[in-house]
Amino acid sequence: MKSILSIGILLLVVTLSHAQQSPASEGLIALPEPDWPQWRGPRRDAISAEKGLLPTWPAEGPRLRWKAEKIGRGWSSPIVVGDTVYITGDIDEDLVLHALDHGGNPKWKAVAGRSWKGSFPGARTSAVWSAGLLYLMNAHGVVFAIDAATGQHRWSEDVMQRFDAKVPTWAMSESLLIDGSRLIVTPGGSRGMMAALDKATGETVWSSSPLARATYTSPILFAHGGRRIIANCSSEHGFAVDADTGKLLWTVPLKNPYGVVCSTPVYGQGAVLFVTSDGPGAALYRADDGQPLWKSALDALTGSGILADGLLFAGGCKRTKALHALDWKSGQDRYSLTLAQARSTYAAVAMVMADGRLYCQAEDGTVAMLKPGAEGAEVRGKFRLVEAKGDAWGHPVLLNGRLYLRYHETLWCFDVAG
Repeated sequence: MKSILSIGILLLVVTLSHAQQSPASEGLIALPEPDWPQWRGPRRDAISAEKGLLPTWPAEGPRLRWKAEKIGRGWSSPIVVGDTVYITGDIDEDLVLHALDHGGNPKWKAVAGRSWKGSFPGARTSAVWSAGLLYLMNAHGVVFAIDAATGQHRWSEDVMQRFDAKVPTWAMSESLLIDGSRLIVTPGGSRGMMAALDKATGETVWSSSPLARATYTSPILFAHGGRRIIANCSSEHGFAVDADTGKLLWTVPLKNPYGVVCSTPVYGQGAVLFVTSDGPGAALYRADDGQPLWKSALDALTGSGILADGLLFAGGCKRTKALHALDWKSGQDRYSLTLAQARSTYAAVAMVMADGRLYCQAEDGTVAMLKPGAEGAEVRGKFRLVEAKGDAWGHPVLLNGRLYLRYHETLWCFDVAG
């Protein structure tokens, strides 16, 4: 009896240790945390589950609930969990993580290393919330674990040093990914393109083979073909690794003269889309093996795409300076729409989707709500948030009838509930 009990306990331990490796159902894998716990939402697809929102806006825009000022310079987006909004900003010499209540009032703030003083100064990364802790990487590649209730540091690690990596020209910009007990980072070093850290200690769990330098995107996690896969970009590639082992599965070309890829990959229907400006444009690849399905001239930059109802919505950069709707299966451009007065060089738009509508923030500070269809998009509301100098690049967040918009020192919260 004792031996049988021992065997049973051993089997239970083995089962629990492999729970993270169990294949999930097909599709994007959501972070099992409440509300809007990470960049671009639970599945990193920028799609909100909100319903019953305002069908149109008045000319001046929706009602402003509150705004928080002096949060520091930057482009990072807020995350929202429970009664707290978390957002980062560069203030003087520090990257500061702010915790705000639902009136925009400060609860606490914590320093997460040095601010970025190089080209385009400002905070890049959004935090991710998991089991009461916040995780974020600063512009210099130092990863922090911070208590979400108090702002106290739990641990920090310089992953650039650990993986022999160099900070790229415009700083580390990755919003980190949680996968169960692991924290996924993409340092792009000679000791690993991507790595999984133990989120409790910061110790390395696995690292993938080296590939190229880091660029300016964040990873996504999805299940396909009985395997859990993480996709992200290097300065020269789109790539996929096995989420459980870190084994590099395939790479695709994604190179431009500047090593700049800013649009996070998009997954859907067994395929992954990668896109960059100043280079190959966009292409859809099979998730099984990285074989190409179609290519497009779409050249999105800072605004990542949204896949909904068989259409990919993404902004053109230098070529068209418009928001495009592409057929996901064929790559055919169904229609396009110009939202803002583009700069002479490029244009960008960041979006969140909810209740069948797109909520867009264009880089000139224009905010618009669109009702997209199969053949066109209807503008249901439009206003000017700020007179931005072509750098309103923050991604909108929509939760509990509230639309959060950020431009550098200020975070606005608008009431869009029906």
